[in-house]
Amino acid sequence: MKVLSEDRTRILFEKLTKYIGVNVKLLIDRPDGTYCFREKKDRVYYISERLLHLAQTLKPDHLIAAGTCFGKFTKTNKFRLHITALTYIAPYAPYKIWVKPSAEQQFLYGHHIIKSGLGRITENTPKHHGVVVYTMSDIPIGFGVAARTTAECRHADPLATIVFHQADVGEYIRSEDTLT
Repeated sequence: MKVLSEDRTRILFEKLTKYIGVNVKLLIDRPDGTYCFREKKDRVYYISERLLHLAQTLKPDHLIAAGTCFGKFTKTNKFRLHITALTYIAPYAPYKIWVKPSAEQQFLYGHHIIKSGLGRITENTPKHHGVVVYTMSDIPIGFGVAARTTAECRHADPLATIVFHQADVGEYIRSEDTLT
């Protein structure tokens, strides 16, 4: 596993900042140790430095993955965040959206969230900013990009798109072969 280049680190942190804001630094300097991001075959892994030292004792050919896959870089050098990062992003997300039980299943099938499925939304959510999607019982089920601000959501049409789907926990079943 290799260290991310300066350019790729910048792209990764820009993407994470879109979802968790200034809390990105809390991912690196945690009370339980220091964590870092490493790359293997265009996939970015979040790993503790202690586990990284153990992983470096193996031959690179024998190591498939170590740590949690946060996402991957596309061929055009854009970063795509995977659903496996949800457990690390959800606690730090400043912008959240809760969906009604009737809209949960549609979101888990990969559809966008429309106004009629909106349970509630955090105040002052900006347009085109990352949001974490929760059920009404506060269980994180995915993340997306806000299509409208909080103020626009109040006056939107019931069929208007509120959140563009990015990833959901249903991908564990739909895409289990590619999530490694």
